[in-house]
Amino acid sequence: MQSTHQTNAESQRKETMAITVEIAGVAARILCRYRENFEFLLPYATTKEAQFTVEVGEADVEFSKELLKRSFGEPRQPYNDCFLENLSIQNMLSRKLLDDGVLQIHGSALCMDGEGYIFTAPSGTGKSTHARFWRETFGERVWMINDDKPMVRLADGKATVYGTPWAGKHRLNTNASAPLKAIVWLTRDTENHIAPMAKADAFPVLMGQTAWARTGPQKPQTMRLLKELLDAAAFYHLGCNLDPEAARIAWQGMQSVRPGSQTKTCRE
Repeated sequence: MQSTHQTNAESQRKETMAITVEIAGVAARILCRYRENFEFLLPYATTKEAQFTVEVGEADVEFSKELLKRSFGEPRQPYNDCFLENLSIQNMLSRKLLDDGVLQIHGSALCMDGEGYIFTAPSGTGKSTHARFWRETFGERVWMINDDKPMVRLADGKATVYGTPWAGKHRLNTNASAPLKAIVWLTRDTENHIAPMAKADAFPVLMGQTAWARTGPQKPQTMRLLKELLDAAAFYHLGCNLDPEAARIAWQGMQSVRPGSQTKTCRE
């Protein structure tokens, strides 16, 4: 969503519009009161029969406001109602998808040579920048899955990463999926280096970067899925600077340094 405050006349409420979308392999019927949100979801429309319906109520909007307040403090002016509906749809969908083995991850996800990678870190660390380095370094071997809120579905001991329309300010997303090979915890450093992460270290990172990991009635289900994800994908810590060479170091490191080799670190 581009605007978060009540300044866009095109976002005025009209009649309720229904659209069925497929997210992470699950079809859901979404009821939208704002055409901007209907059009936002259109690239993920499907003719499949919906498994459930998402309709935003006042309580859902108030909950979204509370989440925003926790993250950013009191707004200087009221949030746009269309934006709040969009955020509430995302929140409600991520909760419902837990029953289908789906986790929403805060990260930048890409596919290289047919395998998916997610770079995760607190906002502003450089996830999108690092993903751009991969696209610039490896060219057509890389395509973006989602630049902010990819979904990961767990089934039969395997993980698959999916695109979603919630893709951050750059709106980089594809309605497609890839088998997830690795999740990379990204931190700023003066030197580029990558090393495997132990499960004990990766688990709190995932908790902090996964929707509904800490509180609420979905916590037990989220914890179960997080443990499954620890077994289904490799985890690495990447310390990197803002040099495009970080992409090559990360890629080469993940090919040569396998999880379990905790003492080896790949550097420039």
